[in-house]
Amino acid sequence: MVAWRRGLMLSRELLHRLPKAELHVHLDGCIRPATMIELARSAGVRLPAEDPEALARAMLVRDAGSLEQYLEKYTVTLAVMQTAPALERIAYEFVLDAAAENVRYVEVRYCPALHRPALSYRQAVEAPLAGLKRAEAQTGTIARLIVCGLRTLSPNISLDLAKLAVDYAKDGVVAFDLAGAERGHPARDHVRAFNYARSHGLACTCHAGEGDGPESIRQALEQCGAQRIGHGTRLAEDPDLQAWVCEHGITLEVCLTSNLHTHTVTDLAQHPARGYVARGCAVTLNTDSRLMDATTLTDEYWVAHRTLGLDRADLERVMLNAVRGAFLPEPERAPLLARMTRELAEVA
Repeated sequence: MVAWRRGLMLSRELLHRLPKAELHVHLDGCIRPATMIELARSAGVRLPAEDPEALARAMLVRDAGSLEQYLEKYTVTLAVMQTAPALERIAYEFVLDAAAENVRYVEVRYCPALHRPALSYRQAVEAPLAGLKRAEAQTGTIARLIVCGLRTLSPNISLDLAKLAVDYAKDGVVAFDLAGAERGHPARDHVRAFNYARSHGLACTCHAGEGDGPESIRQALEQCGAQRIGHGTRLAEDPDLQAWVCEHGITLEVCLTSNLHTHTVTDLAQHPARGYVARGCAVTLNTDSRLMDATTLTDEYWVAHRTLGLDRADLERVMLNAVRGAFLPEPERAPLLARMTRELAEVA
């Protein structure tokens, strides 16, 4: 067991050294600016800036009035992600960056439909899988892929994507997700995709409670059978549902900085994640979009410590929640949990 050490001083450098895992991050939100510029030049794509620092500033979304406005930035990154070599490189470099901050396990998600017609579905899934596997072999960081449907696309497309995810379940795809603009696009419209994934033994998560209220979370759980909730920020608005989620150990994929940038919350100090942790909910911390939010996983833990007041015991618990909530078979999860528990005890 980890010895919970309350009262010890935390630094950002210490949080960087601690072993971590991440469950909610979008591939098309994590491109290195320098790579983005190279790919744009090769593809003849015009970017909002031509040097890495200026491009990073241009891609940062601090002033979005809503989730929908925030998502508009993804059209820029997607423009340079329409070839197999680009997808493989971006996935590979993402894992290198995650490994550099001691991330031991990561699940990265994206929507293959956004890479058509330039690529077939198979090309669109095999390319990032190749990049993840190459980086995993080099760094030791375990990397898996989540296939996303989009609420704004046809439910038939979501079903096709669920079938695609199942087809590659033995090659590194671990789950099906539903993402995109939430309000006005109910998850129940895509229930066939969730049913197909679950009936074929594939795990499911769902973005909910970010761009809409707690009823969206309830729908994801009760009608779609989601085993985890992406964001879940507005869960606290329904105390009964919150109690049920905590009691049943539903993992919450919390993204603090992203929630501020999408105006899901207006003040990080008032983010409900602190209350979820206090109630014993299965909270995890995640970056969502490293480029658009100018963040790292270490940054998210630093915000949770400095702004929400979570201490080392809280944060270690959150780190291990991410392993317990990982969409890994138990024979793979158990040794990862043991390793991270041991490492957390060793880092002073």
